[in-house]
Amino acid sequence: MSSDKRMSSDTLEEIIALEGYIDGRRLNLAIASQMGIPQVDLKVQALDPSVAKQIPESIARRYTVFPIAVKDKNITIAVHDPRDIRAVDDVRLATGKRVSVVLSDQADILNLINRFYDHSEEATQAVDEYTADLDQDVKEFGESEDISASPVVRLVNTIITQASKMEASDIHMEPFENDVRIRYRIDGELREIMRVNKVMFNSMAIRIKVIGGMDISERRKPQDGRVETSVDGKPYDLRLSILPTVFGEKIVLRLLDRSSTLMTKEELGFSKTNIERFNQIISVPEGIILLTGPTGSGKTTTLYAVLAELNAISKNIITVEDPVEYRLDGVNQVQVNNLAGLTFTTGLRSILRQDPDIVMVGEIRDTETAQIAFRAAITGHVVLSTLHTNDTVSSLTRLIDMEVPAYLVSTAVVGIVAQRLVKRLCRYCRRSGKTTEAEMELLGITEPAVIYHAVGCNECGQTGYRGRTAIHEVLVMNRQIRDLIAKNTPIDEVKDAAVADGMHTLHQSCAELVLEGRTTLEQLLRVTQTEDE
Repeated sequence: MSSDKRMSSDTLEEIIALEGYIDGRRLNLAIASQMGIPQVDLKVQALDPSVAKQIPESIARRYTVFPIAVKDKNITIAVHDPRDIRAVDDVRLATGKRVSVVLSDQADILNLINRFYDHSEEATQAVDEYTADLDQDVKEFGESEDISASPVVRLVNTIITQASKMEASDIHMEPFENDVRIRYRIDGELREIMRVNKVMFNSMAIRIKVIGGMDISERRKPQDGRVETSVDGKPYDLRLSILPTVFGEKIVLRLLDRSSTLMTKEELGFSKTNIERFNQIISVPEGIILLTGPTGSGKTTTLYAVLAELNAISKNIITVEDPVEYRLDGVNQVQVNNLAGLTFTTGLRSILRQDPDIVMVGEIRDTETAQIAFRAAITGHVVLSTLHTNDTVSSLTRLIDMEVPAYLVSTAVVGIVAQRLVKRLCRYCRRSGKTTEAEMELLGITEPAVIYHAVGCNECGQTGYRGRTAIHEVLVMNRQIRDLIAKNTPIDEVKDAAVADGMHTLHQSCAELVLEGRTTLEQLLRVTQTEDE
């Protein structure tokens, strides 16, 4: 043992940890046990959100502590270092209460700090500063020398930063008669985060227009913009949309994390059966492959996974997208620009003169695009695209409604994948139970089984769910299905033929996840309702 290490350590415990005989977490557990400090698992500990406000966020972050209970003149805090006397003293001074300590995992404490403290202190301070200086010219926010110091800029930055930390996909800023509601879309659902003074919102809208390259003087027309930025070191593309409403301009910001890696088919949630059928589809040398589902169902993510797998030095792959959400090395990606006349249709026409092997069209929106895509598919190209329909077979009627001849649909389409996103159960708080007869009928089983239900804990924000996974319905075109389509057979008969050929419906795919304990019957019912529509 070196003398300089002894000199720098005041206690035997620190020397033991420094020499590597024990890691810091185990050392803290041993010390807490010696001191009689109880341990608490914050993943399952019930917490009142209002308790977090007992300690200023600055103190919670400085010492990595979190309040878990308050009773009369006593407060209990979770700490990761039982020897940190300064943390206890500062909490006592800040709250005026007697402090009790429990030991918890440092990562769990940090997670709670990020979840429960929504930068409200900074947001409130920004609003107060703005209110005290209403005479400030809001047009200067785009030109100020110290722009980061302005309250409006700090509030907008705070909203975006918190959305990033909460893994939100969208930010909604909605003006009403008396105030403005700020909501985040997390795991597919909108959650209200805060309310903002309406007087301040006009300046916030100007700031967002400035960073998005939009016209700050225009308030009567919808506008779109984009900006590349970074949040806590992570690069993001922000897609900005402004829509005039009765009470002001509604603003939606979509957050696209450019640091996120592409997912494989296995990571996308394909079951063993569906992945075999999907591989059969994407191995074809020519034809059109469609992904279908509502907005926000993960269609584009699946398309990128396919492109990444097909990407090879021997293939000329060109895409036309709106927007380009991921950048793929070796793939020629074209961004739609409607103002410049570069639409899906014009872009697709130009792509076909570029000697492509594989073409990806972000979305088939109109008859002209559909017809060009199908002509490309029957002339030796692989075409990937998306449609907005409920399931696989309804995509066939949608194409025919878009004036693509039935014989061309039956000839060119090699496969269709319908996709939905369902919430994943939180693995920390899910509760098991035996199926009832009604539940067995929903799941299509004849023997009782164990399934899981959502409960809610601190790890999942009391929702019972954490993250999402995809379910799929994979239609592989065979001779029988092609003949039925060419004869304009009713769509129900086409679906029956597809199921007989081995296609698992969205309902069946979700039922499999329920039986595996990965999602709930509530999510299954949501998918079933969508199918029934």
